[in-house]
Amino acid sequence: MTRKKNVIALVDCDSFFVCCEQKVNPDLKGKPVSVISNKDGCVISRSREAKKMGVRMGEPLFMAKKEHPKGIYIVANHGLYGQISHEVMALLKDFSPTVEVYSIDEAFVDFTGLKKLYKMDYPEMAAHLRKKIKDEMDIDVSIGLSSSKSLAKLASDKAKTQNSGIYIINPKTAIEEMKNTSIDEIWGIGRNLTRLLHSCGIITAYELISQSDVWLNKRIGIRGIEMRHELLGEMVSPVTNDVKPPKSIQNTKALGVFTSDINYLKNSLNYHIHTSCAKLRRLGAKTSVISIMLRTKDFKVYFEKKILDKPTCYEWEVSAIIFELLNKIYNPNILYRSTGVIFENITYDNAEQLFLFADNEEDTKNKKLATCIDNIENKFGKNTIRTGFTPNSD
Repeated sequence: MTRKKNVIALVDCDSFFVCCEQKVNPDLKGKPVSVISNKDGCVISRSREAKKMGVRMGEPLFMAKKEHPKGIYIVANHGLYGQISHEVMALLKDFSPTVEVYSIDEAFVDFTGLKKLYKMDYPEMAAHLRKKIKDEMDIDVSIGLSSSKSLAKLASDKAKTQNSGIYIINPKTAIEEMKNTSIDEIWGIGRNLTRLLHSCGIITAYELISQSDVWLNKRIGIRGIEMRHELLGEMVSPVTNDVKPPKSIQNTKALGVFTSDINYLKNSLNYHIHTSCAKLRRLGAKTSVISIMLRTKDFKVYFEKKILDKPTCYEWEVSAIIFELLNKIYNPNILYRSTGVIFENITYDNAEQLFLFADNEEDTKNKKLATCIDNIENKFGKNTIRTGFTPNSD
């Protein structure tokens, strides 16, 4: 009996944030467009034309404008990007029964066994999927095909340089590919691990897979062994539909300006609170540890935390706690550059502890109000409605 060949695709949206902006505003197509993190932030996405112009990833806006004044610079709209990402992922899930969403613009898609369904070979299937996403979503994607996640990820990076937008790494020829691949191109190998491997004389991926499992286990651990076998074409980590529930939720963002205005800070925090609470409710979860973070103009961080007696997922309850914590660390003589909210000790509906003296009537009201808010946003878009506060009279 022959073993079924695994075929994994990594679908990666090209210049995703820019592509989303061009989708809602077609006049931007073919122009040097860059998306920046905030009003005075850095470049986080570039169109092909912006790249040719010389705009660099991570370049501060003031430098980009000075060096490339003809460029078009747009402040990021993460709500829009999240919505379009959800639609792209839904299309992928309709294409294959097994899809693992890796990030807002990437997903692993298991092609194994779909040849009979689509009556195509795997490269044709990838081309068909790429065209489908472009036709239905107006989003460009690159697709890498191979027999493991690591090789599919590497193939998707190489696909960006191909006119077809598709690149295939055959397990039989993968070793030759590894000889021309530097170690820092491999998925999961960051700066620290690159330095460690370089110190051991390992510069290319081929030199990594040439090591024994014993050697890798001694220097890197089980992660190194798994990495080697994935690069040899073995599917150590299968594609799965299972979504691991987060252990914490964190929302932080730089402010549009440096400020000491407490009402400005409260508005920023309320945005984080609403986004985080909405996510909790989508997950069927609640938090019992809430933290606030303020980062100053000079990058000093102030932090305060509170443990709750009863878990919550409601903005109005969280806001009261966050503003209480804000008063403890806020200093009107300090300029702040960013705010953040962190939820920890997250519990899910099936594991929530019931409280003997809980106010069931109040909880029912809260659930109805939260459901109403979520339904409005599902219909009219993210952040259509938010909780607010009454500013101080002075």
